[in-house]
Amino acid sequence: MASLLIVGADHLGNIVDKLSSYGFDDVQHITGRKTQSVKKAISEDTDLILVLTDYVNHNLSKVIKQKAKEQELPICFAKRSWCSISQALCEYREDCMAAQNCMKARAKSS
Repeated sequence: MASLLIVGADHLGNIVDKLSSYGFDDVQHITGRKTQSVKKAISEDTDLILVLTDYVNHNLSKVIKQKAKEQELPICFAKRSWCSISQALCEYREDCMAAQNCMKARAKSS
């Protein structure tokens, strides 16, 4: 069971359901709307942090990045679209078939 912390966006919609196919059974979410969000601690059982860049303020992003570095946690950045999230997660997971298919497609077009 893997744990993912998502930072940004008001609502995740069906993103949480899709994340289970990537092995993330525990998804935590910080919207970042409240100024107190920068004070929230990152749970010790978090395996990966995903920052949704189009829905987060720069200060929160900077603080989360620093906390991730201090806790030696990997961090990914993506837009809120599933395509962007999927690509970011595949770059994190080396065994991701979607990433391998993207690399093959890029190699063919070169």
